[in-house]
Amino acid sequence: MRSTEELFRDDANLSECGATVLAIDTIGEGDNARRAVLLDRTVFYPQGGGQAGDSGELVLADGRRIAIADTRKHPLHPGVVAHLPMPEADLSALAPGVAVTGRIDVARRLAHRRFHTATHLLCALVPHPVDGCSITAGYARLDFHMTEPLDKEAITAGIARLVAAAHPVRQRWITEAELDANPGLVRSMSVQPPRGQGRVRVLEIEGVDLQPCGGTHVDNTAEIGRVVVTKIEKKSAMTRRVVLGFADG
Repeated sequence: MRSTEELFRDDANLSECGATVLAIDTIGEGDNARRAVLLDRTVFYPQGGGQAGDSGELVLADGRRIAIADTRKHPLHPGVVAHLPMPEADLSALAPGVAVTGRIDVARRLAHRRFHTATHLLCALVPHPVDGCSITAGYARLDFHMTEPLDKEAITAGIARLVAAAHPVRQRWITEAELDANPGLVRSMSVQPPRGQGRVRVLEIEGVDLQPCGGTHVDNTAEIGRVVVTKIEKKSAMTRRVVLGFADG
């Protein structure tokens, strides 16, 4: 199966692109089986690394629209992105070779970008390994491997300071050898950077944070807006959970 060209990896601002249908497939089994549209290229981010997948629509040449409820990595074909339509969607017009325009839900994507970059600020403020994360349009959370107590107001103030400082956010690629030479770049205990391609994508917040990450982000910390710590939980003897929310949400 041909891999999907992932346009969002180099430009998270893209909201649509032209694409060609490669196949209509089924992923999952039994009650969990879902129809999936496979494209040669996409702007849809597939769920992974703790970040939720994009939703949106596919638009055919005649104007018909197919709502996409979620996006996942194909479980059987590495490098293939599976676009999951709403269960009631009519896919009869789709077949290999059909041209479509893929459009993401921009508001949902922006929420993911703001929260994901905010979690990197959180990593800079709480210098402990991360052993769990979730980034959605409604909240974000990180689980830190630590025993010390955390102060909600102090972390909220720290994030606000880094947001106001308007640090540039950029991505770049390093070789796997460079990553091996700098193991401290990997903060996550639960999600490891993908291997086998010879290079690893890293996210750099200038002067603040540098670590491997394949997610979508804003271009400057000022774009994050007002984010607050809504909850801090002791999940276990060695785990502290920090939950973020939008102050204007």
